[in-house]
Amino acid sequence: MGLGENTVAGMPAAYSMAVGAKDVEAFLNLYDPAVRVFDAWDAWSYEGRDTWRSCVQAWFAAGGDELSVRFDDVRTLQAGDFGTLTSVVTYASAAPDGTARRELQNRITWVLRKEQGAWRIVHEHTSAPVDPAHQKAILRRA
Repeated sequence: MGLGENTVAGMPAAYSMAVGAKDVEAFLNLYDPAVRVFDAWDAWSYEGRDTWRSCVQAWFAAGGDELSVRFDDVRTLQAGDFGTLTSVVTYASAAPDGTARRELQNRITWVLRKEQGAWRIVHEHTSAPVDPAHQKAILRRA
């Protein structure tokens, strides 16, 4: 899917394809150059696509695993050149022989803007609820 053809509702498919291919450039092209990312891992925030790049490169390079992403319970809203998307996202990795290794879920919210015919993520927020008894993230939706 080319950026000029994308829609808010089509962004999860483009994201999943880029992750599955471990295509850093295709993945980062879904984001605005000035994106602000509140990720659930590692850093408090990533300010700008170039800063986000280092996190994405490390994710895609980790081990020889195949990566996949699935979006469930997707909800979108579009008003002119702005849109939002919320979803429960399942991130999974598998060994080259297909053996499942890891799987976790996060909640994701995107704020998107259409510019020059292409939708891009201008803000991403991922999160997981915290179990108050253990103060650990809950990485599977009940």
